[in-house]
Amino acid sequence: MADKIVIAIASGLGAGYSPVAPGTAGSVVGAGIAVLPAVISGHSSFSGTIYTLLTVFIFFAGVWAAGRAEVIYNEKDCGKIVIDEIAGMLVTLYLIPFNWRWLAAGFFLFRLFDITKPFPARTIDRRVGGGWGVMLDDIAAGIYANIALRIIVRLAS
Repeated sequence: MADKIVIAIASGLGAGYSPVAPGTAGSVVGAGIAVLPAVISGHSSFSGTIYTLLTVFIFFAGVWAAGRAEVIYNEKDCGKIVIDEIAGMLVTLYLIPFNWRWLAAGFFLFRLFDITKPFPARTIDRRVGGGWGVMLDDIAAGIYANIALRIIVRLAS
C-alpha cells in the first residue's frame, strides 16, 4: 500500500506513465494544480496562502516520494517521476498575474528551462542524489522560468 501511495505521488497520479513526453504530461498536471487555488479563491494572480502552502507541500511530498520511487523503479530520476515537474510549474507561476496567456507562456518557459537545465540546474541534477536531487533541479528551472515570465509580463504591460 505504501509503495502505491509513493508511485501515485511521484508519477503525478499516473501522468508519468504517459507513453509520450511524461515530463510534459507532469507539467500539464502542475499547470492544472496551479489554476485551482486561483479559480477557487478568486485571486488575480497565482498567489495566496493556499497556493504557497500547496507548493511547499508538493515540494516536500515530492522529495519523499521521488526518493522512494527511485528505489522502487531502481532508476535514478526515472522518467515516470514527474512530481518534480508539478512543483516546478507551481514555482514558475508563483506571483504571476492569473490569465491563460501567462499560464501558457509559463508552461513553455518551464519546459524550455527544464529540458536545457541551465546552471545550476544541471549541476544539481548531477551532484545531488535522491529525492532532493530529483526535485531541486526542477525548482531551479522553475525559478528561471518565473524570472523570465516576470520580465515578459512587465514588458507586455
